[in-house]
Amino acid sequence: MFSGGDYADGCSTIVDVLNEHNVKAHFFFTGDFYRMKKECVQKLINDNHYLGAHSDKHLLYASWENRDELLITKDEFVEDLSNNYKEMEKFGIEKDDALYFMPPYEWYNQTIADWTNELGLQLISFTPGTRSNADYTIPSMGDRYVSSEEVYNSIINFEKENMYGLNGFHLFLHAGTHPERTDKFYNKLDKLLSELKTRDYQFKLLNEK
Repeated sequence: MFSGGDYADGCSTIVDVLNEHNVKAHFFFTGDFYRMKKECVQKLINDNHYLGAHSDKHLLYASWENRDELLITKDEFVEDLSNNYKEMEKFGIEKDDALYFMPPYEWYNQTIADWTNELGLQLISFTPGTRSNADYTIPSMGDRYVSSEEVYNSIINFEKENMYGLNGFHLFLHAGTHPERTDKFYNKLDKLLSELKTRDYQFKLLNEK
């Protein structure tokens, strides 16, 4: 799974690697991404990847300090998500084609899950256990910065140490990152997919029968 908001620098590399490995992936983009990164979006549509919503303006739904403390109203939630889908419709992506929704920042609570369900959508997020979601971090974050080698090793080590390996795992990455991060993890995507294939993993879409 990949998300995208402000940056799409990894799009071409990701598309090429996925094609080389004959892998389909999920891409969850903000409305702004659909507005501004049309070339990337069209490439993914042409290659039959899953494209979904990630909120229109990448809102923070709940407080970082108290997850149960909402920062938006239901009306704001519905309007923002509706605007996201309106942008997707411009590419021919109807709501019924994209019922899986990844919340912005991958940060939500039960109320957000309930509101999502009321809209006929299914909220999903990444599987915890690796550092893949930290591939966006930049050196100026100090101790929070995670190198691409650390991200890669965390995935491989989890696969080795977990009883079920990566079976059923939702691996989450970003389609692009801030220019300050020159150590781009998407440049290791080919190595990662090659390694996982040697371990007999297959990659499937959530809506794949």
